[in-house]
Amino acid sequence: MLAVIWCRIFCVAVYYPKIKKIKIYRTVILPVVLYGCETWSLTLREERRLSVFENRVLRGIFGAKRYEVTGEWRKLHNEELNDLYCSPNIVRVIKWRRMRWTGHVACMGERGGV
Repeated sequence: MLAVIWCRIFCVAVYYPKIKKIKIYRTVILPVVLYGCETWSLTLREERRLSVFENRVLRGIFGAKRYEVTGEWRKLHNEELNDLYCSPNIVRVIKWRRMRWTGHVACMGERGGV
């Protein structure tokens, strides 16, 4: 299902504005990808794969960049994608959610919890 949404929005439908694509990415794709991330134990390989996924999605949203002088097209670099997206990267979001969840678990343990 996620692949169908991805293809229809980012591959085929070029006419969607970037703002709509970003909103769909944040509200549909990210929650599916990050479901249960509070309990994951990420390795460096998995962090890299998540970053690659995010950069691939963002390249689909923002498209290519054209050199002003030569007129040639090129892919956006990772730093340029991060500047355009203006949100924390996916690995940072996962680490933040894990810290928040750890706080909840610590408070439950102090109260005698479940």
